[in-house]
Amino acid sequence: MEKKHPVNELMEETIQKIRQAVDANTMVGEPIQAGEVTIIPVSKISFGFGTGGSEFDSKSAQPHPFGGGGGAGVKVTPVCFLVVSGTNVRVLPTAPYPESSLDRVLELIPDAVGKVSEFLEKKKEKGKEIEEPFVE
Repeated sequence: MEKKHPVNELMEETIQKIRQAVDANTMVGEPIQAGEVTIIPVSKISFGFGTGGSEFDSKSAQPHPFGGGGGAGVKVTPVCFLVVSGTNVRVLPTAPYPESSLDRVLELIPDAVGKVSEFLEKKKEKGKEIEEPFVE
């Protein structure tokens, strides 16, 4: 069996610690029930890690002594809250108001899709048929 190098062992240990700190529950938090409304926090996760080592000749008993270390950092930033009320879902961002029109339009898309879906469901319930556009 091949012997692992100490740098490999340091990297594996560092990555394992990051996995323990960051999982899906960190990104999408536990739902919070407030009456008939459910609020789900969503976060952005950034992380980085580094590992290094050195082997050098020495007059010690070991032919190639090793020195090394590793470290990691994790940053969790709240992004938004998903607010679920019945079949309606809204996104409440934690960021400041959008700077451009495009940002604002992108922010409104989930709400618009929800309203269109709700409208179509009401049409079906009333027994009215929605005509598909004619395509050649």
